Amino acid sequence: MGDKELSPGSVPPGRLLPQEAYDADSIKVLGDLEAVRKRPAMYIGSTSESGLHHLVYEVVDNSVDEALAGYCTEISVTIHSDNSITVVDNGRGIPVGYHEGEKRSAAEVVLTVLHAGGKFDTNSYKVSGGLHGVGVSVVNALSDLLELEIWRDGYTWEQSYERGVPTTELKRAGKTNKRGTKVTFHPDAEIFTVVEFNFDTLSQRLRELSFLNKGLKINLQDERADRGHEFCYEGGIAEFIQHLNKGKAVLHDKPFYMEGTRTAGTMGDVQLEIALQYNDSYSETVFSFANNINTVDGGTHLSGFRSALTRTINNYGMSAGLFKDVKENLSGDDVREGLVAVVSVKLPQPQFEGQTKGKLNSDIKGLVEAFINEKLNEGFERTPSAARKIIQKAIDASRAREAARKARDLTRRKGALDSASLPGKLADCQERDPARCELFLVEGESAGGTAKQGRDRRYQAILPLKGKILNVEKARYDKMLGHEEIRSMITAIGTGIGKDDFDLTKLRYHKIIIMTDADVDGSHIRTLLLTFFYRQMKQLVDHGHIFIAQPPLYKTKKGKTEKYIKDEKEFLRELMRQATENRTVINGSEQVLESRRLTKFLSDLADYFALFDKLDKRVRNRLVVNLLAKADLDKKVDFSTPDKLRQLEQAIQKLGFKATMRFDEEHSLHELTFVNGGGAEKTINWELASLPEYKRLRALAKENVQLDIPPFTVRSGSASVKYGSAEELLNSILAEGKKELTVQRYKGLGEMRAEQLWETTMNAE
Repeated sequence: MGDKELSPGSVPPGRLLPQEAYDADSIKVLGDLEAVRKRPAMYIGSTSESGLHHLVYEVVDNSVDEALAGYCTEISVTIHSDNSITVVDNGRGIPVGYHEGEKRSAAEVVLTVLHAGGKFDTNSYKVSGGLHGVGVSVVNALSDLLELEIWRDGYTWEQSYERGVPTTELKRAGKTNKRGTKVTFHPDAEIFTVVEFNFDTLSQRLRELSFLNKGLKINLQDERADRGHEFCYEGGIAEFIQHLNKGKAVLHDKPFYMEGTRTAGTMGDVQLEIALQYNDSYSETVFSFANNINTVDGGTHLSGFRSALTRTINNYGMSAGLFKDVKENLSGDDVREGLVAVVSVKLPQPQFEGQTKGKLNSDIKGLVEAFINEKLNEGFERTPSAARKIIQKAIDASRAREAARKARDLTRRKGALDSASLPGKLADCQERDPARCELFLVEGESAGGTAKQGRDRRYQAILPLKGKILNVEKARYDKMLGHEEIRSMITAIGTGIGKDDFDLTKLRYHKIIIMTDADVDGSHIRTLLLTFFYRQMKQLVDHGHIFIAQPPLYKTKKGKTEKYIKDEKEFLRELMRQATENRTVINGSEQVLESRRLTKFLSDLADYFALFDKLDKRVRNRLVVNLLAKADLDKKVDFSTPDKLRQLEQAIQKLGFKATMRFDEEHSLHELTFVNGGGAEKTINWELASLPEYKRLRALAKENVQLDIPPFTVRSGSASVKYGSAEELLNSILAEGKKELTVQRYKGLGEMRAEQLWETTMNAE
């Protein structure tokens, strides 16, 4: 599947643990998969986008656990064009021996039995992130297809599954000098509401994992858009901090980095790794992890960190005589202003709250507190100038907090944030039930005027915003409250602001919709608004009250008929439809194509050439790709004998390229290598033929073999034009389609009339 070759069995110096037995006897079985497909949300959190990505995390976590145990140094994740995923590691490989308790192979047990794995055997894994994580068995159950390949003990082992049920036995395919595991799965569309993976979402999590596991190399490739990232950070979370502070003005050059192991009674050894650095912003960014799991709701490790940070800074400031003009101790909020920190703990048998593992419950607060008190004090003693800068910033924050309290009290007394005194430019709605009300935050006065005319005044309110609002990431609380546009929003929304005053029950509109232009300025304003809500009214984001309007990208017009189009894909479909409306195509075998049949043929051609280009990027020879599209190499069995590949070899040699057959011992299959026009050696094998884009290309080629017969004659009225190839035909018809349409590409909301804005963007129906 185009995965990167991993160095066989290599491990970093000093990280390899004594070789514990990890075999069929290490696999403990605690349950089965009966309920998974019936109630998937119980196991992966949801069946929406977050649950979909959780599948990848479960497989990757197994590989990371191998790295934690000292047996894996590289992981590769590939998103294929059909949204299937391949995860490869160079760990020990899932055990393949016979499992006495289950009467089948250990690998099949791991793939088909819930809570089966080495994580429940403390001799196999001292620390694991997937503890009551459900593991690869749930991924298997929720995938319509899963292919397993294991490299272990000098052999390659393979097995296939559909919706959790094995369709083949685990069989030995060939010899290899590699070790590790390769899992390819395709999420089941019957289970998930979304089956398209987000590159940025996966990239963020894999980057995190690489930061949290020093020296672990993680490669992410997206074949849909031909892009990728490689993550490897020898500096661990200290580099994570520098990544988070990129582009920001920091108070001290080097992050404070603390690492060590402490014993927590009967719990055993706890590994602690903490890094922190301050910048000149006014917000706090703290990430906490337990066994690589992002504990978004915190837990005992985060509580210990926060209390120790406050105590250590106060104690150091007092002993260094820095609090002469300070009336009271600095609060936790004061010392965390501008803080960027990562707290990572690794402990045996962690206790979490809830299935999503958002909060660590294991009692290690005191242990973390003592560790930070000791290490941070040492750090302050070594770099007193950095300590003074941090404490001075906290003192400034304390004074600003007091000023903000006074400003808020004054504002409250004047009633400026009271919903009884709504801003004058707010065009409110008539409905009084917040659950039925919508508030549009509109960029600019002119677009605001258009929106006011186009809205349904019964339930839609409009608040025009002038210019770009304040960047709350770089402004203190008192300055933010002094900004007119922000005050208008706070008043209109009605919840109040700040820890003491925010009240979600007073929300006046359950839908707050950001509506900006589709240009750079509009994108910037949208980002500033989202930053404000995330930093100051996060509960609105968490409870799903913030929306983004999506105006159309195009308007097409033909005669009196107008149509609004949201994206480029739909625009291409519309061009096809228009271009084939009054045209007939006759192919080289006198078959007549018109109406829907012609539109489908042209759509298939567009898909075919897009896939053709993708394969050409791999093979780097369009003539050979053309041969592959016609080659009968669709099944694995086609590579088990040399006959069909021999025909392809001769065809490539006739084109003037050097081609050679060889046997792949690792998979016991035949393959063909050839030297392309650029002098590079390329391989045609089952791995290439099993790519989703190749399968789809072959399917389209077979489906249209009776129609794709040049030359093509296009008739429109009394005129006719002849084309020598399908590609010429497609390009010509698309060009004609554009000529017949009047196309308007929208850049801003102000370009639309009130009724257009209502029809395309504001009308939810």
